[in-house]
Amino acid sequence: MIEYISGEVVELTPTSAVIETTGGVGYFLNITLYTYTGMKQGERTRLWVHEAIREDAYVLYGFRGRKERELFQLLISVSGVGPNTARMILSGLSPEEFEQVIATENVGLLKSVKGIGAKTAQRIIVDLKDKIKAVGSPLVNSMPQVSETYEEAMAALSMLGFAPQASQKVVQKLMKDAPGIRVEEVIKQALKML
Repeated sequence: MIEYISGEVVELTPTSAVIETTGGVGYFLNITLYTYTGMKQGERTRLWVHEAIREDAYVLYGFRGRKERELFQLLISVSGVGPNTARMILSGLSPEEFEQVIATENVGLLKSVKGIGAKTAQRIIVDLKDKIKAVGSPLVNSMPQVSETYEEAMAALSMLGFAPQASQKVVQKLMKDAPGIRVEEVIKQALKML
């Protein structure tokens, strides 16, 4: 897994960037307008990465911060929302605005994003309102170590062959009940519950 890519911005458009790393390798990343506004060609940057590995392509998505990446990952977990739709939403709304839209259940503002209809907007709000605890604080990002614990536990359960949907529910419940829980304990308890 690529966590982030750090290097010089050698090409930049409102939808993509090429980052050249120290080894002379250039990575093509799809980006949001929000990420684009914080970058300049020729300057060094760090983008947090989401990898989409498909049968026909290996696609990288880059984000200015972890919060934006986590919101992107939450969005693509919603049925009917693909990476391009998620990128469009996060191009039209900053991470803070998007969290506000979900917290206030503002279907109208979400529908204002190109390509988002009423049904999709409602589905996004219904699916994500419990995952975004309070304005500015997604469940999996309430504390940095919680995010790492969540990701490590999910990766371990996935490697053990458990379905992501079932694992996600169990891990989130365990972490909600005991916010400071260690990753080993999450995995042990999850194995008993799955």
